[in-house]
Amino acid sequence: MADRPVIAITSGEPAGIGPELCAMLAVRHAQRPFPARLVVIGDNALLVDRASRIALAPRYTEYDPASFAPAGGVVEVWSMPLAAPVTPGHPDPTNANAVLSMLAQACDACATGAFAALVTAPVQKSVLMDAGIPFSGHTEFFAQRTHVPRVVMLLVGGSRDTPLRVALATTHLPLCEVPAAITRETVAATIAIVAADLERKFGIAKPRLAVLGLNPHAGEGGHLGCEEIETIAPAIAASRAAGIDVDGPLPADTVFVPEHARRYDAIIAMYHDQGLPALKAASFGQGINVTLGLPFIRTSVDHGTALDLAVDAARAANADPGSLVAAVDLSISLARRVA
Repeated sequence: MADRPVIAITSGEPAGIGPELCAMLAVRHAQRPFPARLVVIGDNALLVDRASRIALAPRYTEYDPASFAPAGGVVEVWSMPLAAPVTPGHPDPTNANAVLSMLAQACDACATGAFAALVTAPVQKSVLMDAGIPFSGHTEFFAQRTHVPRVVMLLVGGSRDTPLRVALATTHLPLCEVPAAITRETVAATIAIVAADLERKFGIAKPRLAVLGLNPHAGEGGHLGCEEIETIAPAIAASRAAGIDVDGPLPADTVFVPEHARRYDAIIAMYHDQGLPALKAASFGQGINVTLGLPFIRTSVDHGTALDLAVDAARAANADPGSLVAAVDLSISLARRVA
């Protein structure tokens, strides 16, 4: 139902902080129910054990897609067993295929409309790759699985009154590979996807966008690089001709000054560490990762698996679920808007 959408939540790396965060989310849901039906996807025994480890007893029940939603405040669990026992803080490549299967089934269920949105806890990419699975991130995995030629990573932070949204033209690439990946086509496609989804999913009429240059000072008129002149500016011009309100290329070292940033509904950075440090400095622990361009809504936390916290029960109990709560809140808001 549009007023109470079904939200799927993957529990992330089994040895990471995701299971504890899911337990905290479930307890919060019991105390102050979200206006949604929440379904956590993961190994049920693991979820219960890790909740007990931090002295929580969330109201978990088995997920039944054919049933009506349970009573308010109850979180359903779509159980997907792991292959091997889990030691918190110590990922095991033996469980890599189970983690990948969890993501694949969650993605497929969202694509078919079984869920209104997907919220993902973090996974340990290195463990998946150690198991021989080529995996650069959720964003790329979901794009490939849904046969979408291009998606965009958007991080949302700031405050309700002055939100800060940062999109990326490239995602998880070594820095030396970024210039070759910046083409007129990729920049123009990124601009188009951001503009369309801000309007359709976020309800922003005629969004105003800023596009950063690749080089310091946006190339300094060609003295510090020509990508702005040869690639980025033509893509921006084509986007304007298509009716998109977009400025740039702008210097990254000034656009994040609050009085400048607030002029825009989103800022498009050329690479991961050009845009995200500014957002995380302002919003870490409350930021939200949104994948634009997918055929379904996907949000995620703005942090990693926190193995250093997960390894110790006392530290795990003090983990901050704020980003997961914010990701669920935003997924519900977006799902209700596009329903």
